Amino acid sequence: MEGFVYRDYDGLGLAELVKNKQVQPKEVLGEAVKMIEEKNPKLNAVIHKLYEKAEKQLEHLNMEGVFAGVPFVLKDITQEIEGEKITSGSKAFQAYRAKADSEYVKRVRNTGVLFVAQTNVPEFALMGITEPKFYGPTRNPWDENYTPGGSSGGSAAAVASGMVPIAGANDGGGSIRIPGAYCGLFGLKPTRGRTPVGPNYGRLWQGASVEHILSRTVRDSATMLDQIQIYEKYAAFHAPPFQGSYLQSVLEPMNEKLTIAFTVRSPLGTEVDHVCKQAVYKAAKLLESMGHHVVEKEPPIDGRKIAKSYLTMYFGEVAATLASLEDVLGRKPMMGDVELTTWILGLVGKATPAEEIVQSIREWDRAAFIMEEFHETYDLFMTPTTAFPPARIGELEPSNAEKAAMQLAGKLGLGRILKKAGVVEQVAENNLKRTPFTQLANLTGQPAMTVPLHLTAADLPVGVQLMAARGKENLLLSLAGKLEQTDYWVPVQTNPKYA
Repeated sequence: MEGFVYRDYDGLGLAELVKNKQVQPKEVLGEAVKMIEEKNPKLNAVIHKLYEKAEKQLEHLNMEGVFAGVPFVLKDITQEIEGEKITSGSKAFQAYRAKADSEYVKRVRNTGVLFVAQTNVPEFALMGITEPKFYGPTRNPWDENYTPGGSSGGSAAAVASGMVPIAGANDGGGSIRIPGAYCGLFGLKPTRGRTPVGPNYGRLWQGASVEHILSRTVRDSATMLDQIQIYEKYAAFHAPPFQGSYLQSVLEPMNEKLTIAFTVRSPLGTEVDHVCKQAVYKAAKLLESMGHHVVEKEPPIDGRKIAKSYLTMYFGEVAATLASLEDVLGRKPMMGDVELTTWILGLVGKATPAEEIVQSIREWDRAAFIMEEFHETYDLFMTPTTAFPPARIGELEPSNAEKAAMQLAGKLGLGRILKKAGVVEQVAENNLKRTPFTQLANLTGQPAMTVPLHLTAADLPVGVQLMAARGKENLLLSLAGKLEQTDYWVPVQTNPKYA
């Protein structure tokens, strides 16, 4: 098509061009490859290229799929293609090949997308930044000196730079919403049990983690959710059924006037940057101008208890992952097989009693009950997505003194002592204080989204988060579709570097 500019179209827009034969799928794939080759050397968003596999997909492309011919990147953890590398950002998995397609990959492939690459993640998706030692840091397309967030940072950078319009992502503590906020994208974490987890798992991170995508437009996210939502018989959790169309929720007029509670206070009682507060106050005024009732109110939840329960699960999951490495490596894992921080987190997890894990899950269930009651009065709950704008690359790296202490503790196996002293919990909380708002929805199983409504003085994106009751993704998507039509929405094309 004369004048075709690949990066001007979202996923549905590209699919429409392909179906109308205005462009050939091969041409679209060529443009995606060109963009990856041009942008990736600076951004390091893509770590494994699947160009040949994508070209083979063209031979039996599902032209009936809603995203027929649309280039797509997968996140390098859980989103497995049979026979392909899946390293979870760790050198320990560098020789590992997936034994089967994940259910997520199967359902996404059925939409007609072309898998062109896999994206960078922090080791085992543990951080809110994407700076694995094995692959190096991914950089933010808005300013390469800053992080795109994590753990879906590679996917976010790929979408925000124009490499692809949509990308695979997952969210166990904010890993869709944090990079969505930092990169000016739309990011929806669905209700627990809404999207696939199989066949290798019945739950991910005890149900905290959910699969979906990052996108530039709300309609792409809604359409993909229509396509990949699933009832898996073997899954530990099932979302409340939804009989309608998520895309229609975006497109139809919103006649309902919502009652929306908001807060700008960190659940940890720690600092929140003024620009993140400003984004929420601006969003509150916008929502009021749209006829919604907005009130400053927060649910009666102990944020520090929630953070502790999240970290307890987090430590335990790291310990379990390290234990499973023996099957991959053919020997017991050693400290040098993984990053130092990962090893220390695993030691603490190993020293965590089973009763603490059970107590933490009970805390999640109590919080879920409180939030369901809260949503009987308030349709949505709004917060900043993050407490601070993006950090600089390397800013959150442990100090030399901290590294030396961790090195000694790792060599001596002092997990129990570290746990008793609360050292690792303090380090983890210091990182959580930058992103304290996102974990609640993971633990309660609620859907939550980040919307790009603000920029800092340095033109870095700032996100606003909205949460709904379980099963109410349609409400979030409907509102997001209306916000997207306002002048407050910040499209990635605003970034001068996007072109």
